[in-house]
Amino acid sequence: MRVLIVCILLVLASFSLNAGTMVLEGKYQGKNLYVVNSVSASGVGYCVFEVLVNGQVSSDEWNSPAFEVDLGIYGLILGDDVVITIKYKEGCLPKVINSGVLEPQPTFNVTDIKISDSGMFTWQTSGETGTLPFVIQQFKWNKWVNVGEVMGKGVPGTNSYTYQTAEVSGNNKFRVIQKDGNGEVKSSTSVEYSSSMTPISVTYDKKGRTIDFSRETNYELYNVYGQIVKRGFGAKADLKDLPKNDYYISFDNNTEKFYRK
Repeated sequence: MRVLIVCILLVLASFSLNAGTMVLEGKYQGKNLYVVNSVSASGVGYCVFEVLVNGQVSSDEWNSPAFEVDLGIYGLILGDDVVITIKYKEGCLPKVINSGVLEPQPTFNVTDIKISDSGMFTWQTSGETGTLPFVIQQFKWNKWVNVGEVMGKGVPGTNSYTYQTAEVSGNNKFRVIQKDGNGEVKSSTSVEYSSSMTPISVTYDKKGRTIDFSRETNYELYNVYGQIVKRGFGAKADLKDLPKNDYYISFDNNTEKFYRK
């Protein structure tokens, strides 16, 4: 009898040593996990032999070619911490189809958004379920331009944020966006105000091969193919390293064409 017990323990120890473990951690986003389960290396049964959710053994049927880990049965609230442990046999590897299911998603709802005449941008949100940065965008040069970033709090309830923007002459239009790991974007509505600031003028210094602005500004320099070849901030843009050609310079709230001689 003792010999039999020892043999069983040795078999179990060998199985444990040869097994693999896959751990996925993140926040509950209201979605389930899907797994493709291969046949074990021995040809008997399937690869996965146990699944745990926050330490609890899952009741899902994993002895099949594919299975779903139902996270909705654990009483989780959006944003709750989740740890999924998938244990599998030696010589095979299960494949998680939607591995980003626990990653933060842009779930925010903007409950209030405004901007003052001094450029102070404020917004309030609800429904956040994970920590993602809010990217502040300004509409200028006929496109949305990233001008700042504030880290989201990622917790339920009402969250408040502020950001001091840098105004341009004329119309100033702003919004915030969040982007998930797959590149999908969620944006707020936009807010705007009109500035009385004098428009910035620009001159091309042929001898010095610079573009001079009447005051400091953010700028982007494009070639004829629309590719950005230089960007910066200041009262001067150095063009010495650029070959002779047509270019476009975007600055303040304006875009102009010039020829680099």
